[in-house]
Amino acid sequence: MIGRTALVTGATGGLGKAIATALAREGGTVVVVGRSASRAEDAIREIRAKVPNAALEPLACDLSSQASIRQAVDELHSRHQKLNVLVNAAGVFRKERQVTPDGLEVTFATNVMGYFLLTNLLTDALKRASAEDAWTSRVVNIASKYSGGPQVTKIDFEDLQSAKGNYSYTRATPPTMLGRVLLTQEFAERLRGSNVVVNAVHPGLVKNTGLLQDVGGPFRWLTNTFGKPAEEAADTPVWLATSPETSAVSGKLWAKRKELPTPGMGSDPAARRRLWEECTRLAKIL
Repeated sequence: MIGRTALVTGATGGLGKAIATALAREGGTVVVVGRSASRAEDAIREIRAKVPNAALEPLACDLSSQASIRQAVDELHSRHQKLNVLVNAAGVFRKERQVTPDGLEVTFATNVMGYFLLTNLLTDALKRASAEDAWTSRVVNIASKYSGGPQVTKIDFEDLQSAKGNYSYTRATPPTMLGRVLLTQEFAERLRGSNVVVNAVHPGLVKNTGLLQDVGGPFRWLTNTFGKPAEEAADTPVWLATSPETSAVSGKLWAKRKELPTPGMGSDPAARRRLWEECTRLAKIL
C-alpha cells in the first residue's frame, strides 16, 4: 500500500477501525471516515498508538445523509484525485424506525444507499488510480451471509424502507445485507474491464463493537460472547483490498478467504438491476 490511498468508512470503531489500522500498517495513506470530525480524530489517535508512523487523514461523513456524502466526496477530491482502495464498513442496527432528512428509513439509507452513493461518486477516482498505477483498484463491501435456508432473505421492492407492518431490526436489517451483495455484483458488472474490482465480505460475528449498541439484548450478548476480535475479522477484507491474488476477482461474496454462494435472490441479475435502478432514483443520479 506504500504510495497508495485507501478510504475506510465506519473506521472509528470495531471492524472498520481494525481494517484502517491494518491498511495503515501496510504503508498506505488511510482516510479515516467518521460521523464527525472529532470521532475521526479520536480514531486516528488510537490507530497511531498502534502504528506510530501511520499516514492518516480524518474525514467527516454521515452515511445516512446524501448531502453529507456528497460534501465528504468533494472534500476528498480536494485532497486526492486518485483512490486505490474503498472499504465500505459503516453500518447500523436500529431498534426503532427512524427517517433521515432525505425521507429514507435510516437502516436502508445507511446500509444500502450509503454504499451505493459513496461508491458511485468515487468510481472515477478509483478508475484514475488504476489507470495511472497499473495496480487494480479495490472496493470491499462489508456485508453478511444472509439466510439461504427455509426462510430465504428477500428484498421487498414494494417496501424497501420497512414502512409496512411492525418495524424490527431483525426484519429490516437482513434485506440490507442482501442489498449490499446485489450492489457488489452490479458494480462489478458495470466496472468490468476498468481494472477496478468489487467484492463483499461476510466477517461473521465481531465482538465488542458499537454496531449493536442501540439494539442491545440477547443478540448483542451472543455477539460479544462468541464473536471474534475485530483484528481477526479484518483479515479477509484486508486480503481483498491488498493481495495480488485478489486483483482479478470481482462480484463475489467471501468469508475466511473463501468464496461463498449467494442463494435465492442473491443470484438473480434482475433483482440486482432493479435495486440499482431504485437506488439511482432515490439518490437522484441522472
